[in-house]
Amino acid sequence: FRSGKYVYKPIMNQTCCPQYTIRCQALHFQTSKSQKKVLKKMLKFLSKGDVSKAGSEEEPMDSHIEDAVVCDFAHKSESRVSQSELTPLSVDHTERVENEDKDTKETKEEVKEQEVESGSLQICADRDTPVPGEPSHSSKVARALPKPGNGSDQSKPPCRKAKDIRKERKLQKLLQKQPCTLEDPQLQGGDQVSLSQNSKSKPNQPKTIEDFIFVSLPDDAPHKLEVRLVPVSFEDPQFKSSFNQSATLFAKYQMAVHKDTPSECGENEFTRFLCDSPLEAENAADGPDCGYGSFHQQYWLDGKIIAVGVIDILPYCVSSVYLYYDPEYSFLSLGVYSALREIAFTRQLHEKAPDLCFYYMGFYIHSCPKMRYKGQYKPSDLLCPETYVWTPIEQCLPLLEHSKYSRFNQDAKAVDEGRIKELGRVRVLHKRTVMPYSVYKKRRKGPSDEASVQQYASLVGQTCSERMLLFRS
Repeated sequence: FRSGKYVYKPIMNQTCCPQYTIRCQALHFQTSKSQKKVLKKMLKFLSKGDVSKAGSEEEPMDSHIEDAVVCDFAHKSESRVSQSELTPLSVDHTERVENEDKDTKETKEEVKEQEVESGSLQICADRDTPVPGEPSHSSKVARALPKPGNGSDQSKPPCRKAKDIRKERKLQKLLQKQPCTLEDPQLQGGDQVSLSQNSKSKPNQPKTIEDFIFVSLPDDAPHKLEVRLVPVSFEDPQFKSSFNQSATLFAKYQMAVHKDTPSECGENEFTRFLCDSPLEAENAADGPDCGYGSFHQQYWLDGKIIAVGVIDILPYCVSSVYLYYDPEYSFLSLGVYSALREIAFTRQLHEKAPDLCFYYMGFYIHSCPKMRYKGQYKPSDLLCPETYVWTPIEQCLPLLEHSKYSRFNQDAKAVDEGRIKELGRVRVLHKRTVMPYSVYKKRRKGPSDEASVQQYASLVGQTCSERMLLFRS
């Protein structure tokens, strides 16, 4: 857990609310229905200016450090980072979004039509056939299945369940749909044909995050969203030029959402909290083009920043640190939206850096119901607090229901392979000299400090204790 330049590690079996490190397997991530709704909501807003306040309650990922989470992708950066804009939403895609919403509405209307006096009922198959004198389809009342022996009309087709009728309609709509071609200006003609043929062969394949993000907006779209990846460095021109706007947005968010006072979220606090970092920027030959280090992902809507995701890009993962946004745009569920975009970003980085394939969401806190939302990003794993082995979250949940602190590794003989084995090899910085603890221990005057050094070493492990320096005055 990182806050500015400081890195923390909770003592899991002693804290009141155990915080389990959670990571999402970005390469295998599948969007849920509620997550797709958030993506569609953003597309509707950008393409039509549709402002739907209905989904604002699904904004659990509003901040990510005291609980930890978030962010995005599609970057623009003339300096060190390649960028790409969110392209316009095509007319075909807009129609598909509207049709899917219409299908949901029709299903709800059908359910309403079935509400008659008895509990379970069936709908007659001929209910869609217009009959003189009967009300229209939208106002019809379902006819209950006649009981045997009551002189039912045998000439009419047998009654079927509404569920079967809906399935048949859905199948007919799928068959009527034509395969679509993804229009990307970077694709050549032959590539567009192959994409179209591929869509024919896999009509029922679920949509990915990219299918919602990389679509074309109409030329007359009322809004334009651009997400820029900016290195956290005052030497970077983009970071420096946008600093004041970003810091002002941070203060606005903190005061509105977390009820901070102005003195608690000034520029100095913003810098210390979200700009300072223990990570040093590094560019590796086999790493992503943007390099490794700490970054701000700025969401620019129509020329102004409405959200900023603070992330660390590391050799094996993208780690979410914090998200702050303009409360006026909370109806867009920016916490959820940015987390989905960041998963897509992780997948993009993986193409250049094969080892980078996980999205770290901070901590999962099962003992706090409001903090369980991170488990909705599947597939995800939790880190065993005793053996430090990743365990699928589905296996962890039953254990956490029984006890807020749990060991996830069910192998009773398993131990932490990285545990401290040789305390004497811990590196110590004393009087500007680096030495192993075994040497420092002999030179030390006064009472022994072995207990505190042992505690430190047990928290960081053998490997880190030999890379880090423990300061001793």
